[in-house]
Amino acid sequence: MPDSKKYDKILDALQQLLKDKKMQNISVSEIARAAEMGKGSIYYYFPSKEAILNSLIERSYEQPIKTAKTLARQTEIPPFTRMAMIFQACRNASATFLVQSKSSGDTSMEEHALLIQKYSRHIITELKPELTTIIEQGISRGEIDFSYPAALAEIVLIVLVVKLSNAFVPCEMEETEETLKGMISLLEKGTGIPSGSLEYLSYPS
Repeated sequence: MPDSKKYDKILDALQQLLKDKKMQNISVSEIARAAEMGKGSIYYYFPSKEAILNSLIERSYEQPIKTAKTLARQTEIPPFTRMAMIFQACRNASATFLVQSKSSGDTSMEEHALLIQKYSRHIITELKPELTTIIEQGISRGEIDFSYPAALAEIVLIVLVVKLSNAFVPCEMEETEETLKGMISLLEKGTGIPSGSLEYLSYPS
């Protein structure tokens, strides 16, 4: 059975190396040395260097996503409250991403773009099923009027991830808040969501 401590030690090693070096310049051998284990042990846990990076990204956002999933499944909580939990998870994950991005001083534009892509895919993939379920429940209760819950969930998450990470099109906080207010207006008018139900989205995190 894989040792979780060794698994985390490998991720810690890569995270530490990324503070001073570009991903393309980090070898599996260096990761092994930093983790104080043999190169063979690295391949026991991960098939490639990219797989280590993917796992590191997933771990970085694991807690806010796990919290959102747990709370979102508590059906006794009103749908809009659970939607707020999903959106707050996006804010928390984006805040983590911004901090980590700024700490990686020697990251090239190509590597930064790769990190953004992996981050965005992970957040949207993980949270879309939860948000879709909540929207479907809102539809069944007559609180949301929309025929494509999964599509709506994906659209909302894409806007949130792109704007809150401030990576694809960097802008000032005021612009981000204006975009979120615009999305709130579209959601309220296009889905019949009661006015004011999503106001928490426009508040700075």
